Amino acid sequence: MEISNTTDVYKSLYSELEDYEKRGISMSVDGYPASPLQIVQAHMICEEGSYMRDYVLDPQGYIESLEFVGLNQNYHYLNKKLDDN
Repeated sequence: MEISNTTDVYKSLYSELEDYEKRGISMSVDGYPASPLQIVQAHMICEEGSYMRDYVLDPQGYIESLEFVGLNQNYHYLNKKLDDN
């Protein structure tokens, strides 16, 4: 991915997360409360794997919180082992 394209992706992610924050939707990374900037920084420094989004909905179906769960090589390795058995 080109540097300018990567920068645009992170800017877009930050903007999206900032909108969630303005709507009062709580966000976390690996179970810890996080701001939009902290989430973008986590994505930027993540060398192996990536983050999976988990949308938590309220009883009416609206987004209540947004959780980012780190995925890494160990996660994929364990899932493959479980699938093989």
